[in-house]
Amino acid sequence: MTEPLTVARVFTAWQLEPVALLLVAVVVIGYFRAVRRLSEPWPVSRSLALLAAAATHLLVTQSFIGVYGHTLFWVRAVAVITTLMITPLLFALSAPLTLLLRTAPAPFAGRLRRIGHSAAARVLTFPLLVTAALALPLVLLYLTPLYGWTLRNPAADEPLLLIIAGCGFVYYWTRLRVDPTPREDPHVVSFAISLVEAIVDGAIGLVVWFGPLIAADYYEALHRAWGPDLRLDQVIGAGVLWIGGDLAGLPFVVALMIRWMRAAKQEADSIDAELDAEESPASGLWWENDPALRERFTKPS
Repeated sequence: MTEPLTVARVFTAWQLEPVALLLVAVVVIGYFRAVRRLSEPWPVSRSLALLAAAATHLLVTQSFIGVYGHTLFWVRAVAVITTLMITPLLFALSAPLTLLLRTAPAPFAGRLRRIGHSAAARVLTFPLLVTAALALPLVLLYLTPLYGWTLRNPAADEPLLLIIAGCGFVYYWTRLRVDPTPREDPHVVSFAISLVEAIVDGAIGLVVWFGPLIAADYYEALHRAWGPDLRLDQVIGAGVLWIGGDLAGLPFVVALMIRWMRAAKQEADSIDAELDAEESPASGLWWENDPALRERFTKPS
């Protein structure tokens, strides 16, 4: 039986998860080795985003979240919402696909570009499908027997987290467009999708809040004599899924607004440059530059 979760244990309860640690090490080392191979400077903000993404995954798997994830419903909800909403957002902001395309061998990079420009890629990244991919992990995990199965099979934890993170990455990759994407949907579509995603989070949170106990037989078998009872534990977890999901989505909305404003400024600058190029320096009086009035007001020579 895991020791009671206290404020002190939040900071001192750690465990070693070798698979997650190895995966994070491979991704971070590979990322920075690719950055070193670049011939041009790489934005520091992207490297920091990669490190932050790695740190969130380590917290989920190695800290008290990993230690108590099989004991408390609400702690596991924190792990799920972090893996779905925060880690992939940070990873998408690190522009991993751009880095891969710039440093990979030419044949491989060319193959990736062809896949990215294919009709299948455009269909699979259609906004409604991407939104469904973000909501699907929560629906399957909390509204099917999958949740209880994952609790009884700890070996499935890391694959489950990777699948959840992958769904989140597809969402943020196609919405933020820091990396090249198969589609160029208007930014307003991304805002609409973020609204739909918030509604779905709320609906799932309400179902978990007022619905029957999830994996009750598993939690009852733990005979936990501390912390909230099963119903309160699940209610707190539902709040994490609902409110925590909305709060975790705020950085995405901010990043999306920044991208939208930058795109609008670039478009305005491009239009101004085109107009300036079309205009020729005017000389003389204004009617002398008007074809319809030039002959009427110009004295014959």
